Amino acid sequence: MQEIISADLSLPPHASAIVFLLNEYAKDDMGGGAELSEFVKSNLVAELQKRQGVHVVLAFVDGSPAGMALCFEGFSTFACKPLLNLHDIVVVATYRGRGISKRLLARAEEIAIRLGCCKLTLEVLEGNAIAQALYRAAGFAGYELDPRMGRAMFWQKKLGQDDLASDAL
Repeated sequence: MQEIISADLSLPPHASAIVFLLNEYAKDDMGGGAELSEFVKSNLVAELQKRQGVHVVLAFVDGSPAGMALCFEGFSTFACKPLLNLHDIVVVATYRGRGISKRLLARAEEIAIRLGCCKLTLEVLEGNAIAQALYRAAGFAGYELDPRMGRAMFWQKKLGQDDLASDAL
């Protein structure tokens, strides 16, 4: 039986599911191929609890953690409305092909609508054709303001010591 729920970070089973699922994502090629550091495993949920606008959707199959959408509220200055960024989306390899990712995206969209968001955003690797197909089918497209200027690019600049085992985070 599949169950899609909004996580309660104060519940130990939800907290452990979040760490387990993010670690599964980190170990996957699309997540960098390396386990999370012990620092991240030990501190992730407590740090998430300190932040406003965190929304975690969990998928369970027969009581076992199977997938997650970890979302953060942001703000669109051009629309003067909130937005919801799907920061991490993962389905454990053994549960793929069961429609879980579609259900996670649908729940994230429900949350965004409830919050009055103007849009959902996410990043996807160029080499992740399966995820790109899913996102296109769900209505996502590359971001551009003016086609003459091209699509937006996602860049990063690392600061200080990196305690993360993966660049994906």
